[in-house]
Amino acid sequence: MHKSQLFFWLLAGFLVGVFAASFLNFNQVFIYVGLITAIGLIGVFGYNKGFNKNMLLAGFIVLALLFGVIRFNSADFGKDSIDVFVDLKAGQKNIEVVVNGYIDNEPVVKGDKAELVLRAKELISGNKTIRINDKILITTNSFPRFNYGDMISVKGALQKPNNFTPSTSSGRADFDYVTYLKKEGIRTTMFYPDISTSPELKLGRVEKLKIRTYRTIFAAKSNFELSVSKTVSEPNASFINGILLGSRQNISDEINNAFNETGTTHVLAISGYNIMIISWAVLAGLVYFLRRRTAFWFSVAIVILFTILTGASASVVRASIMGLLLLFASGYGRLYDSKNSIILAGTAMIWLNPFALVFDVGFQLSFLAVMGLLYIYPFLDNKFRKVPELWKLKELTLMTVSAQLAVVPLLIYYFHQFSALSLLANILILPFVPFAMLAGFVSGVGGMIFLPLGKIIGFTAWAITTYQIKIIEFFATLS
Repeated sequence: MHKSQLFFWLLAGFLVGVFAASFLNFNQVFIYVGLITAIGLIGVFGYNKGFNKNMLLAGFIVLALLFGVIRFNSADFGKDSIDVFVDLKAGQKNIEVVVNGYIDNEPVVKGDKAELVLRAKELISGNKTIRINDKILITTNSFPRFNYGDMISVKGALQKPNNFTPSTSSGRADFDYVTYLKKEGIRTTMFYPDISTSPELKLGRVEKLKIRTYRTIFAAKSNFELSVSKTVSEPNASFINGILLGSRQNISDEINNAFNETGTTHVLAISGYNIMIISWAVLAGLVYFLRRRTAFWFSVAIVILFTILTGASASVVRASIMGLLLLFASGYGRLYDSKNSIILAGTAMIWLNPFALVFDVGFQLSFLAVMGLLYIYPFLDNKFRKVPELWKLKELTLMTVSAQLAVVPLLIYYFHQFSALSLLANILILPFVPFAMLAGFVSGVGGMIFLPLGKIIGFTAWAITTYQIKIIEFFATLS
């Protein structure tokens, strides 16, 4: 077996271990027995000159699998420093504590309530003040509004999150809300606490720089959204902000339902699938005007800018890494071993966050989309080689179909439905998503510089997105 094959199987074994541990509980006895067995296989069949290579490989794969289990368990069973203050009660009454920190996310507003992620730095209980560095998910009223980086003090009862069954008729098993929050580094919640301005917190230079940087990003994002709404009429402006920045709160229920019924909801969300399409489509479009290497670096810059504008959340960063890997494979020719490169990137991200493999839909979409573009696209491109390019529309269409075919099983699993017209709807609208994003981005930036200029450019964005919205609304009317 070639060394590259051995490398692949070891990484695959690690991922299988993480995957299995995501669903099953492996106790210490099982892990110890497994480690002894794996080391025994390696020792016995590696010592003898006429050793059985398959058994030796099996020993190494089992060892890698167990390391995957250990890595997941270490993340799953880890504890926050505030765990001793969670779910405390005196009689039948919850014990309240005071927590000081800053808002560590872009607040999510849902009707009359909002969700904030508090980066807790101090916990005050009685006369004791404890320095901490944990995350708490806070549910509160939508008013007053808070922003990223706001220093706040909250008084309330700390609780552990609970799993729940969604109120749907899909019949799906309980939603693992606890692990979903763990994926984001959150293990504690607080509901409707008293919120006030926090005293000045002692933060390190790196943390202060992070807050200033993200505040600037979110402020620019807010100004950009406002500019788009001024340069493009509704509902197109909300649609553009959705595909560019993932902002869906202003998209009407009618449009949301139309996208749901046609299996194109992923277009409105910032996901790995979007970034895969964007990265490859931008490269394909720029190659038409620039040298391939030059187009590659422009594409890399656009993906990085796109990631920053969306707020650089963990899932988007992971998807962007996969997109940059795909760009490298396409911009500099095929990687020496694309299979190993992809699984290495995936393994590195899973090592940093073991919950991403099973509980991060964005990561899964990006991974499958990469596989579709690297393996399905060349096959389709060969089959349709006699079809003319037509300004790269053939390439964009085949890219769309390739990525869509790869992610369809995952979309069916998560959304529990599949429209027979979904593939056709995606083919008709997705090749134009990069153009809509480019026109929307330019009109937004133009509007921030000089509003009449933004409105002139915004007409192009309006025309492209009107076509896409009308296509979706038409397919949604079909049974």
